[in-house]
Amino acid sequence: MTNDGTISLEDELAHWPTGEAEALAVQDRLRTHVRREHSGPEPGFAGTLVGVDVAYDDERDLVAAAAVALDAVTLEVVEEATAVGRVAFPYVPGLLAFREIPTVLDALGRLRRTPDLVVCDGYGLAHPRRFGLASHLGVLTGLPAIGVAKNPFTSRYELPGVERGASSPLLDGRGPGGGAGSPGEAEEEEVVGRVLRTQKGVKPVFVSVGHRVDLDRACAHTLHLTPKYRIPETTRAADALCRRALLQARAD
Repeated sequence: MTNDGTISLEDELAHWPTGEAEALAVQDRLRTHVRREHSGPEPGFAGTLVGVDVAYDDERDLVAAAAVALDAVTLEVVEEATAVGRVAFPYVPGLLAFREIPTVLDALGRLRRTPDLVVCDGYGLAHPRRFGLASHLGVLTGLPAIGVAKNPFTSRYELPGVERGASSPLLDGRGPGGGAGSPGEAEEEEVVGRVLRTQKGVKPVFVSVGHRVDLDRACAHTLHLTPKYRIPETTRAADALCRRALLQARAD
């Protein structure tokens, strides 16, 4: 895994923030490295899609991460890896990536193959500071990444039509610093993602760009990954695996 050459993953991990002010500064610094202009691989390409997810045991201060690789054509699982570590950061809304990423990187590093696309159970640009888990992970590794969340964070939207593939814009009037405009000043709405119906008549998911994949391609991948269920097969597999890994860690 490599990034764009201007960020040292080793250095970032060695200086991992332990408090909110440090973490906000890291988000501000790394956010400028997000690349939205890349279209990313086409859905159904001959390659590997990797889902990542985590499960927590807060009482024992444990986090278990899973990385599951799927064949991008057949969606069959071709490899999986897990890692268990200590929670690296306190619970602060908007800064959850700092709790998850060190262990997620450990799990990704145990895969024998390099992901062509990482699918995160969370946000990318659809984040108050425009730097959610999918963007943070993508920037640190240099890998194309998208966020597919089950619920929106702070954004506004109208529900799309009931048919599979229907969508509507996910909007946010905040700037990347997370603050609203001056009193009496009209907020400028920014499209930060898309509300996407993956199954007819079922609740939508919330798709956003992470890194090196544009929004149209991110939505196309999400539909490709949801042939039967609301949630992408990558996330379903990673969720089940990280829960099993946490149960095993509790038993050890």
